[in-house]
Amino acid sequence: MTVELVKLEKDIRDAFCNSDDLIIKKFNVNLGEAAICFIDGFVDKDILTRDVLSSLTGTTLSVPVYDCLKNMPFPETVDVSTEFDDVLAHVTKGDVVLLIDGAEGCFCFPLRKTVMRGITEPPTENVLRGPREGFIEDIKANTTLIRRKIKSEKLVITNMTVGKQTNTSVAICYIDGIADKTVISTVKERISNIKTDGILDSYYIEQYLCENKYSFFTQVGSTEKPDVVAAKLLEGRIAVIVDGSPSVLTVPFLLFEAMQDAYDYYSNDWRASLIRIFRVIGMLLTIFLPAAYVAFETFHFHLLPLKFLITLFNATNGIPFPPQIEILFVLLLFEILNQASIRMPRFLGISLSIVGAIVLGDTAVKAGLISSPAVLIIALSSIGIFCVPSQLNVISMLRLIFVCVAAILGLYGLIIATIMTVVYIVSINNYGTPFAAPFAPLVSSDLKDGLLKSLNVNQKTRPFSFPNHNRRRKS
Repeated sequence: MTVELVKLEKDIRDAFCNSDDLIIKKFNVNLGEAAICFIDGFVDKDILTRDVLSSLTGTTLSVPVYDCLKNMPFPETVDVSTEFDDVLAHVTKGDVVLLIDGAEGCFCFPLRKTVMRGITEPPTENVLRGPREGFIEDIKANTTLIRRKIKSEKLVITNMTVGKQTNTSVAICYIDGIADKTVISTVKERISNIKTDGILDSYYIEQYLCENKYSFFTQVGSTEKPDVVAAKLLEGRIAVIVDGSPSVLTVPFLLFEAMQDAYDYYSNDWRASLIRIFRVIGMLLTIFLPAAYVAFETFHFHLLPLKFLITLFNATNGIPFPPQIEILFVLLLFEILNQASIRMPRFLGISLSIVGAIVLGDTAVKAGLISSPAVLIIALSSIGIFCVPSQLNVISMLRLIFVCVAAILGLYGLIIATIMTVVYIVSINNYGTPFAAPFAPLVSSDLKDGLLKSLNVNQKTRPFSFPNHNRRRKS
């Protein structure tokens, strides 16, 4: 493409619909008339003026412009674009494009001025011991954080662009020789086949990475901690980083990963095992406690101990609603309070939670609208849901479904619903990986990092639950 400056300038302005933030500044160089093109706000103007324009417009410039650009201290190499679409792509990404009348192609070089928040501890993955840094919304910073953890030439980062309008950068990370090539090619194929206008967060990519997009359970891991991603890469998984999102996706994903936490690997094995047991108990209480309360009080109250039954009867005497409606009403009340506290300003949200949980709950009990056992049951269930925060949405839906089933069919319906849920979980398979592994099917070697965690020094092999290579990590 031979540059005709006047025509190319007009074509670029037309392509950007004469947007006011498109800057095209003309000047003269030793080869003739030239211009720089960039988006206002993306470029560091101080470096542009001091290091670029002053050098290009110097009267003593006798070397070719391209040689001059190559000698400048850019963070990345200068690219020569000979296609108009490539020029537009560089401008939209935040690069500076140099147009020289009569030159063969346009010179594109990066002078992006990045504005980002600092690297801090993720708010949803706090640890008592271990690394406290977390991913941010910049893809370059996130890949650098992973490189700092895994200083190996085998760490591969493949860059892709997704989204017709957003042109979002996506990085696929894996360790060559450990990650399975079939899984790598599948991930790349699914991302390359995404045909949509925009990708604004990693969740947009997550939906395309699932084999069953309508599955009730999450089939893709997500974390904001670089050490967690590094550990998963070392096991043979693939990480997907999306520009503009602090959440990094990992595949393949196992259900029991939701019960694990980064702190488990920075504490004693007995302590980690005990914490995992508590997480499982908390999750089960969240799902089954409200449903069991409804089933026993509605259909199977004769199975309760007499003293407990008398206490329960005294507490619920005079309540105008049946147990099913009462539990659903309290569930609705707690969900509304939860959503309101999340979306309100932080300090007001804390006050609202206290007022809603204590004042409104106590007032409703004293007014005789709901019983104190119902408030206690839902409070325990709501606390337990945060034992496994990554599965909050799934657990909330299961809790509601089980309550409805128990209200209609009692304990028999609850047992049937549990069996159906377990069968469905066991049937899920993604990237050749059983979702319920290492328990269904049973992978005995992976039980060292299952419900009970063994010492790190005893985990000499990589997981057998999903495809990977070079299984032995210790000699």
